[in-house]
Amino acid sequence: MLLIPAIDLKEGQCVRLKQGLMEQATVFSDRPADMGLHWLKQGARRLHLVDLDGAFAGKPKNLEAISGILAAVAKEIPVQLGGGIRDLATIEKYLELGLSDVIIGTAAVKNPAFVREACKQFPGHIIVGLDAKEGMVAIDGWATVTEHHVIDLSKRFEDDGVNSIIYTDIGRDGMMSGVNIEATVKLAEAVNIPIIASGGLTDLDDIRALCAVEDSGVAGAITGRAIYEGSIDFAQAQQLADSLSAR
Repeated sequence: MLLIPAIDLKEGQCVRLKQGLMEQATVFSDRPADMGLHWLKQGARRLHLVDLDGAFAGKPKNLEAISGILAAVAKEIPVQLGGGIRDLATIEKYLELGLSDVIIGTAAVKNPAFVREACKQFPGHIIVGLDAKEGMVAIDGWATVTEHHVIDLSKRFEDDGVNSIIYTDIGRDGMMSGVNIEATVKLAEAVNIPIIASGGLTDLDDIRALCAVEDSGVAGAITGRAIYEGSIDFAQAQQLADSLSAR
């Protein structure tokens, strides 16, 4: 069970949102590269970046901060990023900068053929991010809830060659209310791609609960507010996950 620290970027700063609301942003650092190094030193084996401004604008908006993080850590650990990735040229640019994987979210829902083409051109580097509220997928920085069910869409991407699917429960994200284990397991059991849980990770009990369902296909979890506010010690949590996964 891999725990992945999240660095959400807004106007060049590291922030966390509550339920995806830009006006509910809490700034944790104005030095993104240092934050990347911090999690590397804490034992992170992968980083998760989100260009929040890019998610709303539909194009990259935090390139300076992203480049700084990559320069600091990309030679040591893989880095994945989502937010504003709508075309193949953007994917190519990010991979050239040193990103390991790009996350296609809104564009995957609006144009599934784009995911298929991206997987063909950049095999092994594409992740799909599906954000859902009560099982229904949301797009455009969570501003719009669609009529697509997350399981139906996930099945569509199975054969395209995506590395994994990041499943975010919008209702839990940034709320410190616990991971939606039931919905995450239901999705993991419905598809044959690894699922990365996101949203609501609060304490070590969530780590234990996730490790207990690892066999269902839940391969990792992204953590944000909990590690910034201190309800989870990242190094301790990853050590716990490693010990439980080894059993």
